[in-house]
Amino acid sequence: MTEKFFGEFMGTAVLILMGNGVVAGVLLRGSKAEGAGWVAITAGWAFAVMTAVFTAVACGSPDAHLNPAVTLGMAIRSGDFTRVGPYMAAQILGAIVGATLVWLHYLPHWKETEDPNLKLACFSTSPAIRRYGANVLSEIIGTFVLVLVIGAIFSKRVVETGPAAGLGPYLVGILVWAIGLSLGGPTGYAINPARDLGPRIAHAVLPIANKGGSDWSYSLIPVIGPLIGGALAGLFVQMAHF
Repeated sequence: MTEKFFGEFMGTAVLILMGNGVVAGVLLRGSKAEGAGWVAITAGWAFAVMTAVFTAVACGSPDAHLNPAVTLGMAIRSGDFTRVGPYMAAQILGAIVGATLVWLHYLPHWKETEDPNLKLACFSTSPAIRRYGANVLSEIIGTFVLVLVIGAIFSKRVVETGPAAGLGPYLVGILVWAIGLSLGGPTGYAINPARDLGPRIAHAVLPIANKGGSDWSYSLIPVIGPLIGGALAGLFVQMAHF
């Protein structure tokens, strides 16, 4: 379990470094990527997932969940909950480390960026329209699609009829890109409690130049919504016998 813990930790750290890194590049003043827009962010997150999956597997976690919602969904699917606690702890710790590396990488740019909301957006998500019921529903739907399609990609029927097994990391990256483009607009598609909570903790404790608050009033939405969505997808995959 120690090796798998390390794999989840390292994979999630790379996920956040690369994923929040593209957000920082697009939003922070003076960055060469400033203003590149939503398509750049969604593409960057897709590639971040791909690189993170490879890293997690190489470092000892063949599951490469990188996401407590995926871990919960797969546990419900299999009935084995022994990895839930260790994996979630590794993922949140990895996310904190990844977010800290983003802060260090863009160190001169925080002072140059006046808007504290843009700085927070480089760490955690926020809704386009703050309606908590609609926001949590958006996260449930996005995460349900994530866990459902991951289950489909690695299902016996798909693996036996095509090259999906070897292409798994690429296909999951494309899936995250699709979710971002299609479903990401309302909340910024956290679809991963560790991806939002870990960097939000980092934002709260790091000495970021002229930062504002960490928006803790919203922080439960990108945790609860993805966990519900992941659990529902795990039940569906189990009943569908993927």
